[in-house]
Amino acid sequence: RNVRVSPFAPRLDALKTVYTTFAGLELGNWSEENSRLLEKYDERIPSRTGYAAQYWSRIQGAEHLATRENVALFDLTGLSIIEAKGPGALKFVNYLCSSEMNKPVGSVVYTCWLTPKGGVRRDLAVARVAEDQFWMFVGEGTLPQDMVWVKQFAPTDGSVAINDISNSYTALGLWGPNARKVLEKATTADVGNAAFPYFTSQWIDVGFARVLALRLSYAGELGWELHIPMDAALPVWDALWEAGKEFDMVAGGQGAFDSLRLEKGYRLWGGDVYTEYNPYQSGLAWTVRLSKSDFVGREACLKLKEKPLKKKLACLVSDDPKAMAFGYEPIFNNGTVVGHVTSANYGYSVGKFIVYGYLPVEYATPGTQLDVEYLGQRWPATVSNEPLWDPKMERLKA
Repeated sequence: RNVRVSPFAPRLDALKTVYTTFAGLELGNWSEENSRLLEKYDERIPSRTGYAAQYWSRIQGAEHLATRENVALFDLTGLSIIEAKGPGALKFVNYLCSSEMNKPVGSVVYTCWLTPKGGVRRDLAVARVAEDQFWMFVGEGTLPQDMVWVKQFAPTDGSVAINDISNSYTALGLWGPNARKVLEKATTADVGNAAFPYFTSQWIDVGFARVLALRLSYAGELGWELHIPMDAALPVWDALWEAGKEFDMVAGGQGAFDSLRLEKGYRLWGGDVYTEYNPYQSGLAWTVRLSKSDFVGREACLKLKEKPLKKKLACLVSDDPKAMAFGYEPIFNNGTVVGHVTSANYGYSVGKFIVYGYLPVEYATPGTQLDVEYLGQRWPATVSNEPLWDPKMERLKA
């Protein structure tokens, strides 16, 4: 432990942060300083016992609810950046990604890399930061294999340079209904909805640093990812923290981050999506643009689109106080295993336990009653429409 630490560690340590590991990085799981929030949110956070209570705190639920109802700052040091730059960058990135990438500079596109057989190799966000420059944001945990994947499709004529610039930048997530109010106090840039629309990026000043701001959110709330030169990490944190004092902004950890994204139905690569499943099964068909020029996996998707689905990723919810799962637990229909859990957590804002799992389509209809088994005990779950939180995207686009 403590081999790789976040540049924000001095500030997180001051908040009595409890850390977890991600790709060898020490990232905050929750901060003991936020225990004060339990007085406000106590009744909305169920307790856990036994194995489920390890590496967990009720404070995670409080940080989740504070993000939804106010504003929180998240350490996103676990994000990595693969840069494609050069006169052939657009053609290359368009071939690599399933979405149409020929968008104006400043656009951000959520897309997939697909295998030649149509499996989801990775889902990711891609920002066009210049006419001939794209930043592709991936997880630190898969960066080595992602670099290999990108390089194997890169042209050999020198028209595109592939660079890992992850160690040059760190990132913060500023999310919640009051996120704009906080950012407005820390920058001179116009971050209003008209000047800075959803899923766009801009270089802005925060304090004395120039950062790349992406208006998107894996937490499913109004806000920005702020990509910061590594040597400016603490000054940017301090500028935002000072701006957030008026709103009682909190630092959110990885525990809250996971439950927030699950309520919004955002996929987790390696859990909810991976190469064994294609975008039509995993609810990502909308990222596939078959009408555009050739891309990796296009021929496979043309065939897959015409085949009737046998399995699909489904959302299940439960009010049962015994409900618990982490991933890979079996899902039953009348005693027969029909699928397994891909990811799970309690949805503190919707007041239900949430699991996702691949099910035969005949069991994936909303309203279907099934059971999930956790450590030998089964609890009832109901297939639900998704996303459970902000289905009309009104909060994200506010």
